[in-house]
Amino acid sequence: MRQTTMLIVCVLVLAFCTGSALAATTYPDTLKVNYFINANTAGAPVAVVQLVNTGLSGGNLCADVFVYDPSEEIQECCSCLISPNDLRTLSVNVDLTANTLTHTNVTTGSIFIVSAKTSGGSCPLPTSAITPAAGTRAWGTHIQTGNQITETDFQDETLGSAELGVLENDCFAINIAGSGSGQCTCGTGD
Repeated sequence: MRQTTMLIVCVLVLAFCTGSALAATTYPDTLKVNYFINANTAGAPVAVVQLVNTGLSGGNLCADVFVYDPSEEIQECCSCLISPNDLRTLSVNVDLTANTLTHTNVTTGSIFIVSAKTSGGSCPLPTSAITPAAGTRAWGTHIQTGNQITETDFQDETLGSAELGVLENDCFAINIAGSGSGQCTCGTGD
């Protein structure tokens, strides 16, 4: 009887875990990932992030931006409106790391961008209810040793509902704790 009960419990746990894994939602081509180095370094050029809306969605998109330091702590987040075929330029020093939550000089870290639908035509701070939508492309320059500049595409990733929840919660927390600190800006563009 104990073996039968244990077998039933194991089957139920396996079914629950498998069902939970299958219930996870994924959003292909909506997460862009890259890094920055040598930001806010005296005498170094300024790195930039270039964003484009391919027009795939048929309208405006939000580029929900999340900036993390090397300790995996969120430092800034924001949401930038991008119209179809628009080129938006964000300075790593000015737009993405000048208003950190901890008021520290962040020189290296990672940048996550979620391509998302607008909310009523605008792009609110990405603290909840992000609706991922493909169509944003991103490139970033990197300031190498000796002030050489390289440029790479942001890596395309499939966004999962768990990662989306982490990004939203991190931005929500920074918004509550920061009182304005920790909110990046959207640079130049349409």
